[in-house]
Amino acid sequence: MNVFAAISTEPSLFSPELLPRLPQRLVEMVLTNIGIPEWLVTIAGFLAAAGTVVGVFLSAFALLSLIERKTLARIQNRIGPNRAGWFGILQPVADGIKMLTKEDIVPAKAEKFLHLLAPILIVVPSILALGVIPYGREWTPVPLELGLLFFFAVGSLTEVSVFMAGWASGSKFPMLGAMRAISQMVSYELPLVISALAVVMVSGSLSLPEIVGKQGGGFWHWNFFTPWGIAAGIVFAIAAIAEANRCPFDLPEGESEIVAGHMTEYSGFKYALFFMGEYLGLFAISGLGITLFLGGWQAPLPGLDFVPSWIWFFGKLAFVIFLFLWIRGTYPRLRMDQLMRFAWLCMIPMALLTIPAAAIWHFTGRGLLSWIVTVPVLLVPWVIVAVIFNRRLAASTRTYTFAE
Repeated sequence: MNVFAAISTEPSLFSPELLPRLPQRLVEMVLTNIGIPEWLVTIAGFLAAAGTVVGVFLSAFALLSLIERKTLARIQNRIGPNRAGWFGILQPVADGIKMLTKEDIVPAKAEKFLHLLAPILIVVPSILALGVIPYGREWTPVPLELGLLFFFAVGSLTEVSVFMAGWASGSKFPMLGAMRAISQMVSYELPLVISALAVVMVSGSLSLPEIVGKQGGGFWHWNFFTPWGIAAGIVFAIAAIAEANRCPFDLPEGESEIVAGHMTEYSGFKYALFFMGEYLGLFAISGLGITLFLGGWQAPLPGLDFVPSWIWFFGKLAFVIFLFLWIRGTYPRLRMDQLMRFAWLCMIPMALLTIPAAAIWHFTGRGLLSWIVTVPVLLVPWVIVAVIFNRRLAASTRTYTFAE
């Protein structure tokens, strides 16, 4: 059968809803019609889907690097990038050329192979995590039954790559920065995972497309608009900021304190890979939060289903990313002791509370009675923890003595 004839018999191939899957479907259709074995067609389809995801988010990374600088400039009452191209729109291109042409400096005492491998390994987990997120009704690049488990499993590789970067540099400053980064990531990964467990309990599945499917019918069915979902969503959002190394939790790259953290001995394109991994990780963790708490690709109202589902997802993603930028331009960086104290004495207890609250919500019918019973279960311990944390366990005021 002619390939072009096969394409013409697929009227839905170019529909707006299925547009993101167009490269994958074209590859599968062409290979099937020329007699390629089915297992090779499946592999090629996955590769085409992966290429689409990587292409979309690499473009988004370049665009976000400009939007973030423009947004922070607006918040801080300054102009921002405005020299490369019209209103600075070519600034990401200029940054890419600069990073590609800068000299790659490797310390004499560094472990050469691991020094090269670390920035690559920090990008790979983010790309793998992006592959299991459902971006639309018909667009989940790799629809795994254990998608949530896979997301957190590959996300843990980030800690390994950060430690590898610090240790392989052969210098004390990257090593100190790497240890501080790992302590932060491990501490905030606990409330991140625990808050997601509440969603798993209520949804009864680890499949991300199935979790999204159970939030359909309007925004009042989204997990965030439940008492346990509000608490779990707030905990997840705060932990996600720390996991993504964003301000006010950007201690791993606290330039004013420890040079550039685990990236101190990196330059050129290797240095750019660390920032690429950070931004891709930001997209991944934001997409997961949208999937778990904000209905994923579901429309906020039932009557808006005529809009392609992937547009709703990326609209929510843009909103969440803007919140990250707004927070970065608003709050100052925390001290390390404040960061760790907040994680272990406040975040983890509140994350643990969401599990019984989700169970009560599920077994009391999810109606008015559920609100009456669940809200005190969350609110009373929250107030107690807040009072204890602020009055008893908060860091004492430091006294500085200056030379006369």
